[in-house]
Amino acid sequence: MGVRYGSGIRGRPGFDPVTDLLFNALLGFTFLFVVAVMYMNPVARQGIIDPKAEYIITVTWPDYDRNDIDTYLEDPAGSIVWFRNPQAGLVHLDRDDRGMLNDVISVNGREIENPLNQEITTIRGVVTGEYVLNIHYYATYAGKPVPVTVRLDRVNPRLEVLYYETITLYAEGEERTAFRFQIAADGSASNFSTLQKSLLEAVRGAK
Repeated sequence: MGVRYGSGIRGRPGFDPVTDLLFNALLGFTFLFVVAVMYMNPVARQGIIDPKAEYIITVTWPDYDRNDIDTYLEDPAGSIVWFRNPQAGLVHLDRDDRGMLNDVISVNGREIENPLNQEITTIRGVVTGEYVLNIHYYATYAGKPVPVTVRLDRVNPRLEVLYYETITLYAEGEERTAFRFQIAADGSASNFSTLQKSLLEAVRGAK
């Protein structure tokens, strides 16, 4: 005797129209969700920032600190990148931070304060020779020493921290060579030192 099904349709046991309707609705929702994600992804990718950098130098000091610290970077050709000359060759000062002075933005009519104090300089190609990084205590609002962290990262072919140090600047006007290094033709960095060299004098003399 053959197997007998209930009142199912097309040989399916126990067909329930409500369950079938919900299942189809779930399939439709899943399809719409997948389509929506497919259309959203290209828009999201448009917001990705590709710095096109080989090296990134980051200078930071404590959050909410109103003091103004500046970055100076001299490339092998003797060009100096700083806030009044933010680009020279393949070196760019991507962010000039003035303490808390420029850290308030307006969003939907509300003022939002960004506590982060950070200057970012990028080297966007491999140019052989020596680079010199200086930090300058440009302006003080508290009259106190400021701990400044300097960091050098190599971006390609993978992220690698090449140098990391914290230096204290004690008074307004103080300039220090945070570090200097050499880049070879293969992109490697070596010969790190802190031999002092004033870049502030060089830019003042060039005026």
